Amino acid sequence: MQYPALYILRHGQTEWNAQHRIQGSLDSPLTELGRAQARMQHETLRSCDLTGYRAFCSPQGRAFHTASIALEGQCARVDTDPRLVEIGVGEWEGLCRNELGTGLAGEMSEESALHLYDRAPGGEGFLALRNRCAAFLSDLSGPAVLVTHGVTSRMLRLIILNMGTHEIADLPGGQGIVFHLSGGLQTKL
Repeated sequence: MQYPALYILRHGQTEWNAQHRIQGSLDSPLTELGRAQARMQHETLRSCDLTGYRAFCSPQGRAFHTASIALEGQCARVDTDPRLVEIGVGEWEGLCRNELGTGLAGEMSEESALHLYDRAPGGEGFLALRNRCAAFLSDLSGPAVLVTHGVTSRMLRLIILNMGTHEIADLPGGQGIVFHLSGGLQTKL
């Protein structure tokens, strides 16, 4: 399937990100670093022509706050869509990664623990997340800026790049970054 051109942003660092705490559907405020990352995204997007682009954002506070900074003066409005929320992690919400009881020592960063998000007890899982993201993408009628979350951002990009879910860890993540996707290619700005 061909998708419109997209800019995909992850929210800036939150207090819980700094503590290696899993948020899922919970929320914590952006740190000063997180606000600075959103300002960096704003500067990156200022050099892009967003004429004709719509803006969509997860309704979760950390993403919405990031969108308000990153898109200030660049998009007429930002619409929220619940399909852009972070993957649900069930019983793991609010826990630090080293409290998961997985027996995997050193699983402190989101990057090293990415595969665990599919196994969260009572969580959403990658298949459901992929279906939710695919439904959102199929409803897009034109180019857009999306402000979302770490795992959800990767899943959106997997779909657009026609990659398998098992390849989720192959995609870069990061806060304060803007990914441009167009014509089946991804560029980190």
